[in-house]
Amino acid sequence: MENNKIRVQKIIADAGVASRRKAEELIERGAVLVNGEKCHLGDKADPFRDKITVAGREITVHKDAKKYYIMLHKPRGFITTMNDEGGRKCVAELIDDVPARLFPVGRLDRESEGLLFMTNDGDFANMISHPSTHFAKTYRVTVHPRITEDQLTKLTTGVVVEGRVSMPASVKVLTDEQERTVLEIILEEGRNRQIRKMCEAVGLEVARLKRTAIGPVKLGMLQPGKWRELTKEEMKSISAYQKKLRNKN
Repeated sequence: MENNKIRVQKIIADAGVASRRKAEELIERGAVLVNGEKCHLGDKADPFRDKITVAGREITVHKDAKKYYIMLHKPRGFITTMNDEGGRKCVAELIDDVPARLFPVGRLDRESEGLLFMTNDGDFANMISHPSTHFAKTYRVTVHPRITEDQLTKLTTGVVVEGRVSMPASVKVLTDEQERTVLEIILEEGRNRQIRKMCEAVGLEVARLKRTAIGPVKLGMLQPGKWRELTKEEMKSISAYQKKLRNKN
């Protein structure tokens, strides 16, 4: 029945295979089949009747599957993916004791560290990572050499990254030494390696980059490589933050 059909990218996300944005990329690459036919963006399917395969692997959606909302402290040296053909270390290794297939919400590049959400709830992932929501992410960034007032102004007001001006950012100096500066940068957009590219555009080199908060949720004292489920209070704060953003926009 048509009423039971939903967009294929949502089905993939609900099955814990990938976030909705990543699922859209897989569909565009031709990696998704519905009943043996190539899927296109916008196509719908019945998750309990149609056969859906992603890269040759059939996916399964469980009606009553528990939803997991995980906070992970990603260490440097791990890539934000669930597997890697090149044998690099993946964040999946750090949550292999979670009894569900999870996927990362957004990304941190290999040399970055800090707070990463992981889930099997596609709607939650979409809310956090979709560009239209402007969900703020906070970073502690060490740069070389010492930052100038002109560089600070440019980072705050926006710089050209890959032909497009970045959104205004909140940039605060935490410590300022002769050869380095530690900054707190809050972004409301999440383009690939954005902070590194913004700093490079104004002549700064990022020596260390750590995400310390996503929206109202802070990394706190969680140790590198460790994870925990988000608390009820944290989930409530995320909902309240989302509502505030929706009213603002």
